[in-house]
Formats: sequence, structure tokens, C-alpha cells
Amino acid sequence: MGAIVPVVVALMIVAIGYGWYVALITRRNKALEALSSIDVQLRKRHDLIPNVLRLAQQFMTHERELITRLTELRTRAQERYDPSRPDDVEAHLSAEGALQGGMRQLFAVAENYPELRSSETIVQAQQTFNEVEGHIAASRRFYNAAVTRLNNAVQIFPGSMIAGMTGIRGMPFFEIEDDVVRQPVNADDYLRAGDRPTV
Repeated sequence: MGAIVPVVVALMIVAIGYGWYVALITRRNKALEALSSIDVQLRKRHDLIPNVLRLAQQFMTHERELITRLTELRTRAQERYDPSRPDDVEAHLSAEGALQGGMRQLFAVAENYPELRSSETIVQAQQTFNEVEGHIAASRRFYNAAVTRLNNAVQIFPGSMIAGMTGIRGMPFFEIEDDVVRQPVNADDYLRAGDRPTV
């Protein structure tokens, strides 16, 4: 009887450890699934950008630097990354945040070009962009909720010990820079002094 107790205790410890491991894997997979959903929406944004930039080039003759920077940001945001590597995910999401800020800047500057502003194509593009951004925001909330559950499980004992033994790591949040969310873009900041409309 005395020999059975240690075996039972050992089996219970193994069962609890396995249960925590399964929970960690499940939460990690949920976060990866949410990240995949974000990427679907981000691809829609990427597909929209070339048409907007081609149209902008026709009218925004003084904004070559902005258009070039947006092209570079789009290229960087589309680079392949390994979703199982948190550092890669963080770099990917950071690039997407910069691209979003650049696009908002472009549409704000476009307000100073009446021909571009009145173009039906750019109006539709901006509406589509806003719709896509709404879908990205919803996916971002779902992803961040999944990441919170994963990170809590990874950081709290005994999950932290099991995560350390199995190599399961937390994932980064998809955060938007405060100035992108809260601060309205002042188009005058991006126009040369000589190009600003006189009042």
C-alpha cells in the first residue's frame, strides 16, 4: 500500500502537467489562428495600396517622398515571417502599424488636392480602406484577447515552468501607435511651405 501512494502522486503530477501543457498549446494555437485572421485583412489592405498610389502620383506631384515611403512600407509589411517566432511577429505587426499610419497620412494630404479629392476612384478607395481598417481593428481585438490568455498562461506558475521546459513563448500584442489613433493628421506638416494654400 505504501508503495502505491508515491506512484499515484507521480501520476497525478504528470496528469496535471500534461493538462497545463495542453492548455498552453491550445491557447498558442488560438493566438496563431487570430494572427492568421489579421493577415487575411492585411492582404486586402496591401491589394488596395498600389491603385491608390498610382492615382496619387498623377496629382500629388510634390509628395513623391511620401509615395515612395509608402511603397517601401508596403514591401516591408509583405515580407514573409515565421508566426511561431514572437520576434518575427512583432516586427511584422510593427511594419503593418507604420503602413497604416502612412496611408492615413496620404489620405490627409490628398485633402489639399481638389482634383484628387473629387476623383470618384480615390473616394471609393478611401471608403474601402476605412472598411478594411474596421475589419483589421476587429481582428486585432480578437488577436490581442487571445494573446492575453496565452501570455497569462505562460507567465503564471505552473504554466511558466511548463512553458520553459517545452519552449512555448508568449506572443506580442498588435498595438497601434498612439499618434496614429489619437492624433489627427495635419496635412500642412507634409506640404512644403510654398505649396500650402494661401488663405
